[in-house]
Amino acid sequence: MSDFSRDRRRLLLGTGAALAGAASLPGRAQAQAFPSHAMRFIVPFPPGSGTDITARLFAKSIGDLSGQAVTVENKPGGNGFIGVQTALNPPHDGHTVFIGSNSTLTTNAATFRKLPYDPIADFAPITLLSRGACLVIVPAASAHRSLADLVADARKRPGKLNYASGSMSYTLYSEWFNEMAKIKTAGINYKGAGEAVNAVLTGEVDFAVVDATGANELARSGRVRPLAFTAPKRSIVLPEVPTVGEAGYPDYLAFNWVAAAVSSKAPPAALEQLGALFAKAAQTPEIQAYYRKQGTELIMSSAPELRRYQAEEIERWKRLMGITGIELQ
Repeated sequence: MSDFSRDRRRLLLGTGAALAGAASLPGRAQAQAFPSHAMRFIVPFPPGSGTDITARLFAKSIGDLSGQAVTVENKPGGNGFIGVQTALNPPHDGHTVFIGSNSTLTTNAATFRKLPYDPIADFAPITLLSRGACLVIVPAASAHRSLADLVADARKRPGKLNYASGSMSYTLYSEWFNEMAKIKTAGINYKGAGEAVNAVLTGEVDFAVVDATGANELARSGRVRPLAFTAPKRSIVLPEVPTVGEAGYPDYLAFNWVAAAVSSKAPPAALEQLGALFAKAAQTPEIQAYYRKQGTELIMSSAPELRRYQAEEIERWKRLMGITGIELQ
């Protein structure tokens, strides 16, 4: 289990420190010091994505708190490279913030042979904003009633069961589970998370590891069967679904997450002010209510915690790429 997942208390302390910093700002005068003009939040995905929704929630709150306009610019395509490059372009004054995800800030570093940026060296972390767990789902008519059933069947028939993957991140999540459960299953790639979920819905595949928010309604309606929730605690949306810990795999904590970062060339003072603004924004009723309703964790880590989390994930994915034989992109 990661240090990040083990030590929730440390995270809360980090959040508390950030909030203390925000509280110590001398009100309006400090807010005007930074940002000193309009800000841009760069999102490497289309409007309506989970990352985009998070960006817009924080943009509104930070705009209200700072008195400066905060616009959200969607720069989708190119595996996130377009958005990354936009965020890294000058000026490097901290007013351009990258709202990225695990794919752009960790997975790409492990899966591309030649990545045109370095998510560690080129970005200065601000905070891990939120993270959402996944569901392990099977078709509604599947004979697998539990994660134990799925694993037992896979062990009896190595390589015969298959899983749907909507992106490289989900391929890695699935292969990570294969490694933990000591099973071998075959991956089938689809064009996006929606198609992967649909492949389970129609029975084209045996199972999939998918973002919980995209499968909750199907699970509640009985159109797919959820076997496990990949978080330490049960989902408030699907409380009847056991956690992976309850199913025997406590270290399998697969999350999709959203984080804020800026160019590493930005001045340290701007990083401090941004951390304080994001922490303060997270306490607004609108943001608190949204994440409660979604059943998604509002993390608000410190910058060093985000950096450690990035490094840990990159190391894990590189190791899995090496042992699974998945071809680099």
